[in-house]
This record gives sequence, structure tokens and C-alpha cells, in this order.
Amino acid sequence: MTADSSDITVIDFPAMRRFYHSELEAFRSNLVLMGEKAIEQVRFSMRALIEQQPEFATRVLELDDEVDALEKEIDNEGIRYISLRSPVASDLRLITTGMKAGHDLERVGDEASTIAKRTLRILNTAPHPSLNRLPELGELAVEMLRDSIDCFLNEDAERAVQIPPRDGQADAIHREIYKAYGELMAEHADQVQVYLDLVFVAKSLERIADHATNLAEEVVYMYRAQDLRHNDDMKRVKRAQRKEAEFGA
Repeated sequence: MTADSSDITVIDFPAMRRFYHSELEAFRSNLVLMGEKAIEQVRFSMRALIEQQPEFATRVLELDDEVDALEKEIDNEGIRYISLRSPVASDLRLITTGMKAGHDLERVGDEASTIAKRTLRILNTAPHPSLNRLPELGELAVEMLRDSIDCFLNEDAERAVQIPPRDGQADAIHREIYKAYGELMAEHADQVQVYLDLVFVAKSLERIADHATNLAEEVVYMYRAQDLRHNDDMKRVKRAQRKEAEFGA
């Protein structure tokens, strides 16, 4: 029996490719949006501390729910795409590294919320304590985070390679702040809590720089299929950058 050609379903492959492409673009757009909100959280948390404006800290905590929701959406989209489309090569790298990036951005949001909560307590202290090099560390962390997200958006692996070495500078500033506040706690026992809060703010900023480094490494893996995490050359560059930062401090 000969099949009627009218019963045969013709698959429109170009249309399917366009559909798959639109799904990947939606996934990518959510990552960019999540990155923008995470940057906004860090900026607002530092403005709250530097400008002594509690409303900025409140805004950080509000944004945290939005960032958490985006992470869940990115995870769900990624799992669904892998399950239904069985992506390979560059598409698979985009999904898997994108899900990792979403986790890093969620952690950035958590650290910004920690800064906001500590800031609200610090602002109830009189007089307002010295911030030491916290503004500088905050600016560096934001720059690293913004640059990592820009590299992702522009598919710029070459520039992304330059971001991880800057983590050594953030580490050196963090250690200097930790030492300075440790000395102040020893001298002013009645202000231990406020200096301890500032130490935790510094630690959160250092962790944000770490997450920015992770993001940059994920960009390199995504577009070059190159893993920088255990790269000996990169480790040497980081050590040299750390020593240079400590010497400059």
C-alpha cells in the first residue's frame, strides 16, 4: 500500500533552528538581566555604607528576591533545554556554564545583602566609623563584576582572561583592611561590634571579587572551551599580581 504524500508531516528545520535559537537567546537575556541586578545590589550596598543612607540598603534586600527568582528560572530553563534538545558543543557550553554563572550571581546578591544588613547596624552607631579602604575594595569588586558580565555579553574571551589576575589585588586590600580593623578592635573594646561588622563587609566584597573571577573563567570556557581554573600560567600571573598589590599597599 502506497502512503499518501498528504499524510507525511514535513518538518521545517529552519523554523526549528529559529525556535531553538530564540530559547537560547531568552536564556542568555535572563543571565544578563540577573547580572545587571547583582551589580545594582553591590552598588546600592556600598552607597548605603559610604553615604550613610539606609534606604539604599533596603533596596538591596528587595532586589535579592528578584535575583533569587532569576536563578531559579535560569536553572529551570537550562535543565529543560538539556532534557528536550540534547544540545552539543557551543550550545551545551552556553547552558552548563550559564547555569554556573547564575549560581555565582546569586551568591553575589547574597553577599550584597550581607553588606546591606551589616550597614543597617553600622548606621545606628555614633560616631560613624572610618571605612579604611572599603570604598576602594567595593569599587574594584564592582568593576570586576561589570567587566565579567560585559565579556559574557560581548563574547569577549580575550578580555575575560585579564580579569582573574585582578583578584590578587582584591585579596591584598582585604588583608590590609582585616589587619587595620583587628588593631582598632584591640584598642577600642567598646566598639568591637562595629569593627567586626566592617570586617565582614570587607570579606563579602572579597568574595564578590572571587565570584567575578569565576564568571570571567566561565566566559573563557564558554567561548574558547579553555578551563583556566587549574591553569599553571594563570596561577603564576595571580601570584605576581598579588605580590604587586601587596607591595603597592
